[in-house]
Amino acid sequence: MRTFLILLTIAIISSCSGEKGKEIEFPQLTEELSDQLKVLVEATPEDKVPRSYPDKDGGHRMTGIRDWTCGFPAGSYWFMYELTGDEYWKNTAIETTEKLEGVQYFTHTHDLGFMVFCSYGNAYRLTGKEEYKDAIIQASESLLTRFNPKVGCLRSWDHGDWDFPVIIDNMMNLEMLFWTSEVTGDPKYRDAAVSHADVTLKNHFRDDWSTYHVVGYDTLTGEPVVKQTHQGLNDDSAWGRGQAWGFYGYTMTYRETGDEKYLDVAEKIGDFILKNLPEDMVSYWDFDDPNIPDTYRDASAAAITASALFELSTVSENKEAYLKAANEIVASLNSEKYRAKDGANGGFLLKHSVGHKPNESEVDVGINYADYYYLEALIRQQNLKH
Repeated sequence: MRTFLILLTIAIISSCSGEKGKEIEFPQLTEELSDQLKVLVEATPEDKVPRSYPDKDGGHRMTGIRDWTCGFPAGSYWFMYELTGDEYWKNTAIETTEKLEGVQYFTHTHDLGFMVFCSYGNAYRLTGKEEYKDAIIQASESLLTRFNPKVGCLRSWDHGDWDFPVIIDNMMNLEMLFWTSEVTGDPKYRDAAVSHADVTLKNHFRDDWSTYHVVGYDTLTGEPVVKQTHQGLNDDSAWGRGQAWGFYGYTMTYRETGDEKYLDVAEKIGDFILKNLPEDMVSYWDFDDPNIPDTYRDASAAAITASALFELSTVSENKEAYLKAANEIVASLNSEKYRAKDGANGGFLLKHSVGHKPNESEVDVGINYADYYYLEALIRQQNLKH
């Protein structure tokens, strides 16, 4: 099992001034993260997984396997095992992954990539157990039931007034389809993923490379009929996490296809994000909020962006600029402003994430997908230092 050299250091940059602050050795950081996540594990019931903290009543919000976020805690625990080599985290990751048994058969959701690939995918990557691979393949079969050839996309939601809604978040679920084609040799999964990426590219982005959240399609013509938001400020705004989903999704799609158009798109989306970030590099919840700079930050969007930037830096001609930005984001997330310590924040690693601001749901909280992509970003950062 991969472990990381203990002599690496991370420079913490002050989130207020941008000046270099106290350095923390990477082993110390991982030890603190491990101790913090153990608080979360101990607070979790046997039949639930943790989603966010605090909820409206001030405690943890726990959830079951029908929630789109259910795969992130297991994925975070697999990352902690990867970072530490500690059998505690392997055992916890196995237990949490196996809580999700049955999710791979769901056909009512597009989020199977989040739910299964973040959990079972990391489980298979780190253990090689065939039952984990089988779960991923079955989840890909389930996800393909949502593909409409006329539209050329995977349907996102089954609720609402849309005929066929597609959200930018759905780009993240394509990675599982690419993986399944590679493992099985069957091109149908890859073909659906490429089609979805192409149709989304055609219809989701504005001239400045900001993205709409939701595009509703007509299933008879395959054409878009409405472009709007669900979690952003308004239909024409740039919702922070939506920008991050699109950026990460097209960076990943370039990796999986080698098609230069996806690299070009990833760079343009990334450049839009970077030019709109505040000094400490942590995303606003929506880049068009009129109250900027006095509005909510979204650490989850920042973590997703950082992880994608590390990957983009390995393939782009602008490597140094993207790597510098990724390191600056991680340094801010490592700071006291955004990273919880000493058992606070319910055991979640990061503070100040925003789930659904228009609904006033999970606003300025610790949330499981923020932690997942933060840990992934740390792993990618360390891999690039080797």
